[in-house]
Amino acid sequence: MSVPRSVALERTLYALAAPVLAAAPNLAPDGPVSTVVQLAGAAGVIGGALAAKGDRPGAGRKILRWSPPVLAAAVDVAAQHTPGWGPWCLDALLAASWAAVGWLVLPYARHARRHHRPALAAPAPAPQPAPEPAAQPDDGTDAFTREVRRLWERRGLPGNTLVVKATAHEGMPHDLSLLLRACEAGRPITGLRDEDVAAAFAVDVSDVHIEEVVRQYGREGGPGWKHVHVTPDAAERRRTAPTTGEWWAERIAATGGPVPGSEFVKKVRDQQRKVTHYIAQVPDELGEPRVNLYTLAAALKTKYDEGRLFVTVDGSQVLVSLWDSSPLAQVFPATRELLTPDADGRWVTGYLGNGQPARNRVYTDRGAAHGLFVAPSGGGKTQLMGLHIAADALFQAVVMLATEAPDEKTAALGRHTARYGVGALYMVRLLRVLVALMDIRGQMPWEDGLVHEWDPKRPGCPYRMLSAYLDEFLSAARNGAYGVEIMELAELVSVKGRKYGVGLKVAGQSVYVQDGFTQLLCENLRENCIPVVLKVAPGKVGAMFKALGIPAENTPDPLPRSFSPAEEGRIERVMRGEPEPPADSNTGGAGWIIEAKQPDVLRTLYMDFKAGIDDYFPDTVATLTDHEIRELEARGLWFDWSEPPRPGEFGPAPSGDEDGDDDAPYKAGGEHRSGQPAAHRDAVTSTRQALEAIKRLSGV
Repeated sequence: MSVPRSVALERTLYALAAPVLAAAPNLAPDGPVSTVVQLAGAAGVIGGALAAKGDRPGAGRKILRWSPPVLAAAVDVAAQHTPGWGPWCLDALLAASWAAVGWLVLPYARHARRHHRPALAAPAPAPQPAPEPAAQPDDGTDAFTREVRRLWERRGLPGNTLVVKATAHEGMPHDLSLLLRACEAGRPITGLRDEDVAAAFAVDVSDVHIEEVVRQYGREGGPGWKHVHVTPDAAERRRTAPTTGEWWAERIAATGGPVPGSEFVKKVRDQQRKVTHYIAQVPDELGEPRVNLYTLAAALKTKYDEGRLFVTVDGSQVLVSLWDSSPLAQVFPATRELLTPDADGRWVTGYLGNGQPARNRVYTDRGAAHGLFVAPSGGGKTQLMGLHIAADALFQAVVMLATEAPDEKTAALGRHTARYGVGALYMVRLLRVLVALMDIRGQMPWEDGLVHEWDPKRPGCPYRMLSAYLDEFLSAARNGAYGVEIMELAELVSVKGRKYGVGLKVAGQSVYVQDGFTQLLCENLRENCIPVVLKVAPGKVGAMFKALGIPAENTPDPLPRSFSPAEEGRIERVMRGEPEPPADSNTGGAGWIIEAKQPDVLRTLYMDFKAGIDDYFPDTVATLTDHEIRELEARGLWFDWSEPPRPGEFGPAPSGDEDGDDDAPYKAGGEHRSGQPAAHRDAVTSTRQALEAIKRLSGV
């Protein structure tokens, strides 16, 4: 029988070491050989003790492995304590015995590897069968679950879990859901990863979703259970043909998306109006919805400045309206029905970007409504003013119109008003009449014999509501002769006119204080009307709405330069050397209506002046009562306001001995002969003072 080389070498070492082990303690008890042998023995004792103390398998093999140095140290110590070589050469006999034991047992060569045959000193362990995975419970489940269990076992029970129930997804041949529990009862599932499940079913990691199991009646839950969804088919369908809810969750509601954290509710298509509405809800714990219009436009495959996308936030709900073409580019014809005020004094001014009718009012709960129209030249201001004049006329109100400069449209509107004129002189005379009417109406008894503040819903009022329109107001207010008085009288009417049924409607290109528009007048009009701002230059949007008292967080973005779709084919035109088509500037009549603190984009109704505007107005024009006219005539205020200034109308008549100015009642710049500005000689702080000043100046 052949002997392995390692065994033969070890036996040779034992045979050679035995004489040295017997001679060293007798020849040199304290020599280096004895020291090395004793140190090796001490190491063997420690190694054997550690092996015996551990609970891992193979402890006996490790103890045998350390036995040679321990026995050698014992022989060395015994030899040092015997006189000479000991009786009957005991030292040599012990060393020879040590070599014989090593010769037979061979712990190093035959126990260094687990697969070697065990040493003769250790009993051969009985062969153990390979460990089998934990058996799945035989609970009489369905065939699909049993098949999944067998697959799960072949994959080595990922995460040390068992399949309790497997459910196939209808219509999806490869999708399923698993209910798992830990193999050991009472142990949590800690090692299960998406990668483990994906590898077991040979799918992508993104197709696996692991959920916690909530405890239910009749079934356990907690960390020892997991729900696993494997959905490769559904993931493929989401990538190729997602539902609206899936698209919303991935593109809109994802972290960093246009409306993060939102939950899709429903999609509504209005085929008649050519608009698609998306409704979403934001959980209360996320607070107010945050909307990024730029990324939302990109997700909806439109451009931010095309005017097709509008977002409405109502508490925690979000409405996204996507129009096939911008509603602000459409034309909404005005009709008499739309312009007729309802029982609450509201009428349709135009339509908002989301398709809702935008309404204004002829009166409020505070009295007659004022008006504020702001638009640059060509922005649709006269059109808007015409809509308001028609609404007031249909309400049977008395309408008077004064403009700083004549034009075709205002002249056409003037034919449907009780009074119409041009110039700053006409405007200041109109304002004087308004102040006087506040005093006259304040003394007119109602049917019950008492005097009341104007209320359209209270019967017995002796006069009609009066709306006075001042077009190009700022130009008139900067007039050198009458501008100061125009501004002061306008402020006075804006404060108290509403209580006497007098509404002041101011139209201009700005509301800036630096342009002559006082803060007091702006605030009074703003609080008692629904302002409309049209076609503001992008650089002025912030300042314009700040002047109107709109918070910075509600300041709208500028409107696009055009609502027409961009011309396609530019690359081809460049290659052919063709010019670009002219830009279609169709933003006239588009702007914002400000009913509260949040401006809303709107397109005003279109009044076709070329086709005639008579159909928008009633057949008769309302006028002041005879009593009011008599009182105004008594004050010298009711005449043709287009006449040149009357002597003494704007101050003392000039004396005849002054050279060159016999026919001029005032100097340029609004100064009287004394050199003091006419409007500032006496402070006017009330209606009574203003009336007395008018009487005094008129010589009444």
